[in-house]
This record gives sequence, C-alpha cells and structure tokens, in this order.
Amino acid sequence: QVQLVESGGGLVQPGGSLRLSCAASVNIFSINTMGWYRQAPGKQREWVATITRGGSTDYADFVKGRFTISRDSAKNTVDLQMDSLKPEDTAVYYCHAVYGWPNRNYWGQGTQVTVSS
Repeated sequence: QVQLVESGGGLVQPGGSLRLSCAASVNIFSINTMGWYRQAPGKQREWVATITRGGSTDYADFVKGRFTISRDSAKNTVDLQMDSLKPEDTAVYYCHAVYGWPNRNYWGQGTQVTVSS
C-alpha cells in the first residue's frame, strides 16, 4: 500500500508559478511510476506528467515547456514545478503512483490550483 499526500496548491495570477509536492509513504525510488493528473470542473481527469523509477519523464503536450516533474530524494517527494500558468490550468491536481506486483494504482486526495487575476 502507498499513501500519497499532495501539497503546494493555491491561487496564482496568470503567468505565475507554483510548485506541487507529493509525499509518498514508501521510498519513491521503489515506485514503478509516479505522476500528476488534473481535473477541472465539469471535465474528465487528464494526465499531466509522469516520471518513471529510472528517471524518465513525459509530459502532456499542453504543459510541455512549462511544467517540470522531478524527484526529491531528501524529502521523498515527487514535485511538479508549474511555470507560465494559464487560467486553463485551473484544476484539482492529483498525485498518482503505480506500485507493487501486480501493479496497483494509488491516488492522493488532490490539491486545488487556481489561476486567476
């Protein structure tokens, strides 16, 4: 079992930055993949970014060049640095992990990000 706890959400103006963190209850380097999803009001949850156990990263086209996913071994977190934020980035952001054998999906409780002037 893995518990995931997100932090770092909030209100930011367009063009601003936020950094989200996802703390895991197990060593993040033992988790197969970790990533971020988001869900805006009235829309389906969508994938944002992923980092694998080997450190490979991938991003949805709509965040490429603006968001960066990384791991912090000291804090045992997976972070999402979000720059050049747009109003359409407003959503609840969820941390996701694939862990164990067989693979199981785990989700955090979500953190609200609001981009507005």
